[in-house]
Amino acid sequence: MEFRIAADELKKALYRAQGIVERKTTMPILANVLVTAHKSGVTVTAFDLEIGIVSEHPAEVVKPGAVTLSAKYVFDIVQNLPDAHVTLKKLANNYVEISSGSAHFKIVGTAPEEYPKLPREESAPLVQVMGNTLLEMIKKTQFAISTDETRYILNGVFFEPQAGGKVRMVATDGHRLSLIERELQGDFKLKGGVIIPRKGLLELKRLLDEAPDAECHLGFAENSALFKKTGLTMVMRLIDGQFPEYQRVIPKEGEKSVLVPKTRLLEGLKRIALLSADKSYAVRVGLAENQLLITANNPDLGEAKDALEIAYRGTPITIGFNARYLIDVLSVTDTDEVAFELGDEHSPGVLHAPGDRSFTAVVMPMRV
Repeated sequence: MEFRIAADELKKALYRAQGIVERKTTMPILANVLVTAHKSGVTVTAFDLEIGIVSEHPAEVVKPGAVTLSAKYVFDIVQNLPDAHVTLKKLANNYVEISSGSAHFKIVGTAPEEYPKLPREESAPLVQVMGNTLLEMIKKTQFAISTDETRYILNGVFFEPQAGGKVRMVATDGHRLSLIERELQGDFKLKGGVIIPRKGLLELKRLLDEAPDAECHLGFAENSALFKKTGLTMVMRLIDGQFPEYQRVIPKEGEKSVLVPKTRLLEGLKRIALLSADKSYAVRVGLAENQLLITANNPDLGEAKDALEIAYRGTPITIGFNARYLIDVLSVTDTDEVAFELGDEHSPGVLHAPGDRSFTAVVMPMRV
């Protein structure tokens, strides 16, 4: 195997692999990428047995062949090369020579036959999707995914086609829930919803971030998801299980609903959370006449409060919340104002755009 490729192209391929390759694993081969030179160009494959990416790149191929190399070390090398192009040449015993300008490296590789095979997903019907819409849906749900491994069903986002060409994505960790519904025209041929795992979703987000407006396709087979765009294919295993009945958690409409300036509320929560107790980020959110009051009390540090002017004439109420959960929602909200619906001190708070519940977040109250 021997080929010459633009250093930026190889760097792009290796960067895509960084979030997938397993550094701490009982299978050392999973810390490698599979580099394959064809007559038409070079492919770089990363696979951790759950998520796989095949990245295609133009190159001058002198001799076709394949080898696996350390994803981390070769990435570090390529980032620091002196020339705009790099040549990779396979030597005896799977060693690989990397040359660029005055720099020469001789790297240990392994036989390509040892690299695990990606699952074939020809059966997945692909639907063309708007990359920026899919990216928005991921950004507005990823923060609510559970990191508790014992509740593996919540370790991902529920992807559920709706009537009228719409798709709903839902994430919850038991303390908060985020739901977004957007138009993704096309038939995914799903009987119900599927659960996309957190790691796979974040890798998909990275790929969409590269070029949000690029044409892309998404499809689902029995237990896998398939994502494609020009020069790139990604496959990931789905979480096997039944997502909880999330609709039961979302209140129809809070007893008290106020419109709050988003940026002012976000800044106020960040300020007051500085004095919240320990890692609970506990703050009190109170409604009084024409005022929303945020307070925190820490026996070791002191107390803090911030008042926001709003239009409110109902009964005064104070509810405890985790400020970080509210901050996460407000950080991805696009509107200047946010509707904040509250019930009593035992009821969840609901946030959404004024008059639009297509993106809705539910935050459970806490005892403060």
